[in-house]
Amino acid sequence: MSTYKRIMLKLSGEVFSGKNDYGIHKPSLYDIAEQIIEVSRLPVQIVVVVGGGNIWRFKDTKDTNIERTVSDSMGMLATIMNSVALQSALETLGAQTRVLSAVDIPALAEPFIKRRALRHLEKGRVVICAGGTGNPYFTTDSAAALRSLELSCDVLLKATNVDGVYDRDPHKSKNAKKFAELTYQQAIEGHLGVMDQAAFSLCEEQQLPIVVFNFLKRGSLLKAARGDKIGTVVHA
Repeated sequence: MSTYKRIMLKLSGEVFSGKNDYGIHKPSLYDIAEQIIEVSRLPVQIVVVVGGGNIWRFKDTKDTNIERTVSDSMGMLATIMNSVALQSALETLGAQTRVLSAVDIPALAEPFIKRRALRHLEKGRVVICAGGTGNPYFTTDSAAALRSLELSCDVLLKATNVDGVYDRDPHKSKNAKKFAELTYQQAIEGHLGVMDQAAFSLCEEQQLPIVVFNFLKRGSLLKAARGDKIGTVVHA
C-alpha cells in the first residue's frame, strides 16, 4: 500500500541512453517502462516529467553557437521525443498513457491543460509531461516542480544515478557522507545541488517533499512510490 495518492517522477534524459552517450537505448527504455508499470499496480496516480539531455542540452552544446533560446527550444523537442518513446514502451507493456506537452505539437501530444491532466490521472492513466515548462532558461527540474504543484502531487521523486544526496561526489570520494534526511535550508546552505535553484525554491516555498534515489537499482522506484525509506528525503 502506498502512502502517496499521486506522485511525480522526474527522469533525466540520460537514463534513456543507458551505457551510451547519446540517443535512446532500447533495453534502458523498456527497463524504465517496466519499473513504471510496477508502480502503476499500486493505488497511486503517476505523473512523469522527462528530460532531454540524451539528445540535446544547451550546456553541452555551447560550441555550436546556437542562440540560447533556440537551443532551449531544441531541448524541449528532445523531451518530447523521449516522452513519446516512453509512451510507446508503456503501451506495448499494457499501460494506458497520455503525453501532455507544454509545446504545441498536436500530431504527437495533447496540450498540457491542468483539468485534462487530472482527468487522465483519475482514469488511471500514466501522464507524461513533455516540453519542459514551454519557456527557455528553465530546466526540466523546474518543469517537474511546477507540474507537481499544479497537479497536487504528494511528493517529487527525483531519479538519479546515486542512492541519495551526499556531502560530496560519492563517485570521487570514498569518504562521502550520505544524508537520510535534509531540510530545504540544510540543502541550500550545504550547496548540495539537489535540483536547480528555481526548481528547489518552488518546492521549498510550497513545502513539497523531494525524494532523491538511485533509479538504476531495480526496485528502488517501487520502494520510493510506496513511501518506504530510501535515498534522501528533503523536507521542511
